[in-house]
Formats: sequence, structure tokens, C-alpha cells
Amino acid sequence: MDTQQNTALTRALAEVPGPLPTSGVIHITLPHTDRFTVVGNHLAQHPDLSCTAVGLAVRIQSLPQGAKVGIKALAARCKEGEKRIAAALRELEAHGYLRRVRDRLPSGRIITRTVFCNRPAALLHPRRPAEAPPQPAKPEPAPAPAPVPMQRPAPAPVCHPTAAPPAPEVPVAPVAPPALSAPLFVPRVPPPTAPKAPRRPLPQPGELTPELDRAATTFLSDLHRHAPQFTLSEDDVRRLVPGVAAWLERAVRPDSIRRTLTDDPPQPLKHPAKLLAHRLTELLPPVPPGVDALAALDRPRPRFTVTPFQTCEDCDRAFRSPTPGHCRDCRETRAAYAQAAA
Repeated sequence: MDTQQNTALTRALAEVPGPLPTSGVIHITLPHTDRFTVVGNHLAQHPDLSCTAVGLAVRIQSLPQGAKVGIKALAARCKEGEKRIAAALRELEAHGYLRRVRDRLPSGRIITRTVFCNRPAALLHPRRPAEAPPQPAKPEPAPAPAPVPMQRPAPAPVCHPTAAPPAPEVPVAPVAPPALSAPLFVPRVPPPTAPKAPRRPLPQPGELTPELDRAATTFLSDLHRHAPQFTLSEDDVRRLVPGVAAWLERAVRPDSIRRTLTDDPPQPLKHPAKLLAHRLTELLPPVPPGVDALAALDRPRPRFTVTPFQTCEDCDRAFRSPTPGHCRDCRETRAAYAQAAA
């Protein structure tokens, strides 16, 4: 069995055109006659897509129309788990290969359609209208035989009206091309030349007093004893002192600041000063409330008096009243009887 395979491989290598490379892959290309899918190199060699996303795109592209391509359906066919498949689908959606479109059926039901495009870049450029095929030239008719001259009476003279001057040509406005519809696939990855949002400045204290400056400097200089990867230079300490002072001014304890700034850093940590500046800016706590605001929270709320229920002495109907007695209907009836008796 091995001898047959080696013979077939040797024969296939002999049919490869040109000299064989001494290193790297050697392609033996056999034409497909059935059950094949055409995949572009823009997908197979995509620089920003993972191999899982590329393989999943090829799997989806090879499926027929109407096939289920949800996360659970793909997990049942592939060896990857649902988390890896979901991440790969997000990659394809970010680069325009996959899109989920919500549509309303005539019955009113809203469904989600999954659309896959094998060439999303082609949808971003307007398509040129197809040129009409050239019409075949019509054969010229054969010349008719010359008529035999015959003598006829001379025709009566006909008076022709004076020819009217030609009408001036009206300029025809050029017809605007039809507006192209918005592309279905729009890449969500911003171009590398897109302007970046400016960074927020480092927080500043209301007043950098000598006590705050000394406390912030001591905190940053001592930070490497608790987290060795956060060893700062003297310039980094001077630059970060206002940010730490702003935290201390807001009544945050030093151990809380240290835990917030050094918890779960990226590995490896290349720029500790930049990470500290980012966390000092983005995780700045709010200003603590004043004494008046806290007193307003502790102030007792006004109580509302609830009128109790009473039972009417005549009809046993329940009604609200501070004192027992009769309901309104019974009081009106008693007043009517008293007036009639008077």
C-alpha cells in the first residue's frame, strides 16, 4: 500500500511544471470536477482574521442556501466550542464578510437573516453597467436591376411652398446616472489613517499643597515595594504626582489607590507609567459629598396621616373617618327624614 502511494506521489511530482523548490511547500494541483468551493485569497490570506475565522468562513461559504449557521448549529458540525465560534463570527462581521439583518415578514413576525458575502470589498465600489453586445451587421440588399426607360407625358408643374427656416436646437440636459444604493456590507474596522480621539488630561487637585505633594511623591516612590513591575523613574514620579494628589484630595485611602492602580496589570507590562496615568484618569472617584448633603440624607421624612376605616352603624358599610358614626348616604337619609318631620 505504501509503495503505491509513493509511486503516485512520485508521478505527481514529475508532472509539476518547472523546477521543484528546495524548501517550502510544493503544490500538487488537481482540477475539481464536483463538490468544490471557490475561495478568494483575500479571505484565505487575510492578515487580520484568525485561522478559526477563515476556516469558519470557508465552511459557511460551502453550505447551501438556507442552511443553519447559528452558533449552536456550527458547534454541532465543528470541533470548536461555542465561544471560539462566536468570536470567529464577530471577526467575520467586523470585516464585512458576515452580517445579521433584521427583516419583517408579511405576517408581522420579525426574523434575523444571516447574510454571507464572499467578496465584501466588491460591494463598496459601484458596479459598472454591463455593455450591450455589438449587434451583427445587416447584409446589404442586392442592387435592383435598372428599369427599362419608357416615354411618359410630362408631369404638370407643382408649386412647392417656401421652405421654413430650421428650428433652433434646444440643448438637452445630461441625464444623471441613477443613484447607487448604500452598500450592504460596510467594514466596521476604522482605517489606519482615521484620527484618534485625544487623550484626557491627568486629573489635577484643587490646590497642590506641600502636604499633598509630599504624600503623593512618597506613595509613588514606595509603589515598587508592593508591586515590583511598577518601578518608576524620577520624571515619571513628578509627572504622576498631581493625579495621585487629586485622589488623596478626594479622601481615598492610599491602600485603596494602590490596589486600584496595580490590580491585574497586562503581561508583560512595557510602560508602567502610561498604565498608571490611564488608570488615574479613567478610574478617578467622584468628589465626596459634603456635610450638608449627608445631613439631608439623614433628615427624617415627613409622615402622612392615614384616615382609618370605620363601619357605618346603620348599613355596616366601610368608610374612612377619624371618628365612628354613619356613612355619607346614611347621614343624608337621616337629614332628609328630619327635614320631613319638621
